[in-house]
Amino acid sequence: MKSETIISDQFYTTSDNTNNNGHSISSSIFRINSTTSTRNKETTSSPLGLIVLISTFALMLTGAFMVYQFQPDFDQFHIERINSSWGFPFLILAIALFVFQSGVFAYNLFLYLRYKPIESVSDDLLPTCTVIVPAYNEGKLVWDTLLSLANSDFPEQKLQILAIDDGSKDDTWYWMQQAKIKLGDRLTIFQQPENGGKRHALYRGFELGTGEIFVTVDSDSIVKKDTLRNLVSPFVVNEKCGAVAGNVQVLNNKKALLPKMLNVSFVMSFEFMRSAESMLGSVLCTPGAAAAYRRDAVMNCLPEWINQTFMGQPSDIGEDRAMTNMILKQGLHVLFQKNAYVLTNVPEEYTGLYKMFIRWSRSNVRENLMMAQYVFKDFRKESKFGARLLFINQSLKIILAYPFLIFMLIFVATHPLLFLSSTLLSILVVSTFPVLFYAKRYNLADSFWAYSYSIFYTFSLFWITPYAIVTANKRGWLTRGLSDKK
Repeated sequence: MKSETIISDQFYTTSDNTNNNGHSISSSIFRINSTTSTRNKETTSSPLGLIVLISTFALMLTGAFMVYQFQPDFDQFHIERINSSWGFPFLILAIALFVFQSGVFAYNLFLYLRYKPIESVSDDLLPTCTVIVPAYNEGKLVWDTLLSLANSDFPEQKLQILAIDDGSKDDTWYWMQQAKIKLGDRLTIFQQPENGGKRHALYRGFELGTGEIFVTVDSDSIVKKDTLRNLVSPFVVNEKCGAVAGNVQVLNNKKALLPKMLNVSFVMSFEFMRSAESMLGSVLCTPGAAAAYRRDAVMNCLPEWINQTFMGQPSDIGEDRAMTNMILKQGLHVLFQKNAYVLTNVPEEYTGLYKMFIRWSRSNVRENLMMAQYVFKDFRKESKFGARLLFINQSLKIILAYPFLIFMLIFVATHPLLFLSSTLLSILVVSTFPVLFYAKRYNLADSFWAYSYSIFYTFSLFWITPYAIVTANKRGWLTRGLSDKK
C-alpha cells in the first residue's frame, strides 16, 4: 500500500472551529487526503522542471554510451593504475570500501524492512509535553507553526507551548503576539533581549518548560495533526527511550527546483536511513524541525550542552546533533517515528543550500569527534554494535574525504572524459534505489528528482565535506539573515 503524499497545499482549508477561549482555529489544517487522485497530484509540470529532468536523463544515458565507447581506454587506465606504485594498494582499498559499504547498505535494508513506527498511545497514557519553538527572522511563518501545534490532536491540559523570539530584526515578534491573541493561555511567548543563537533560545525553553517530555520545533515548520502524539508515544512504550526524531519532509517543494530535489533526498535520509538507525536504538541526529526528548535526559546534560565548546570557542551550531550525542552517551535509546510528520522550509537558491550543508557538515565533524570519546566504551548495557557501526561508517566518509578528492582531481586532470562518463553512469546505477524507494512510498513522477539531485550534488557540492573539515572550528549560523533563514 502506498503512503499518502504530504504536500503543503493539502494542509490548509477555510473551515474553522472555535477553541475554549472563543478564538477560531482551522479544524482541517494539515488534514491529509488519502485518495489516489490527491496522492498522485501533478508535481513536475513546470516547463523548467521538465527540461531539467529530460536533461538529467540525457546526461546519464550519454554517460552510459560514453563508457561503452571508451571501454578500451578504461581497460588501459586500469592496467596503468594497477602497474603503478600506488595503483594496486588503491585498488585493494577501493574494493574493501565497496564491500564494506555494500554490506552496510544490505544491513540497513534488512533493518528498514523490519522497522515499524510505534503506534500512538491513549490520551490517558500520554505524558505532559512542553513544545519549544525558537524563532529568528521567520516573519509570519512562526504564526503558521504555532497554529499547527495548537491544532494538534493532543490533550490540551497536557500541552504547554512556548515560543521564544531570539532577538529578531523583522516582524517575528508581532506574529508571535498575534498567535498569543488567538490562542490565549495555550501559548506563552518570550522575547530574548538580543540575538543569542538558537541554542540559548532552546535553553530558555528547557529551563521554563514543565512537561515530562520536551518537543522542539523549528519556527518555519508545520506539523501534522497527529505528529505530537506520535512523536511522544515511544517514551511511554520504551522506558529506555531518551529522544525521538520526527519525519521531516519539504514544505516548499512546489516553489523551486532545489526543494523538489531535496524532498526526495529527505525521504531517503529519514524514512530509510533513520528507520534503520532506529532499529539499532541509535539515531545519530534528532532534527531541529521536530524532535522530542525525555526531560530527565535533557536535564542530565543541559549544563554540558549549553556550555559546549569546540577548540576553545562556544558551540553555536549543531545543537540538535549535540543533544542527541549526549543522550546516546547516557546509554539511552534514540528512535525515529516515521508517522510523526513535519514539513519544513529549505533553501530555494544555491547560496542558502551550500551554507546549510556547511553548517551540517561542520557539526557532523565536531560530533563525530565527541562520539569517538565514548562509543567504544561501555556506555550502554544493551548491544553497542549498531552505534559503533554507524559511527565507523560516518567516520570513514570524513577520513576519506581528502584522499578521494585528490584522486578525483587527478582523474579529472588526466582523463576528463573517462571521469565524466563513469561518474554519470555511476549516478544512474546508484541513484536508482532512491528513485525506486520514493516511487514505492509516494509517487513515480517526483522520484526522478533523485537523479537530478545526485548530479547536482556531485558536481556542485562535492567540496562541502573537505571544506567543513578544515573550517570545523569556525562559528556562525551562516544562514540567519532576513532573506535566507535556513
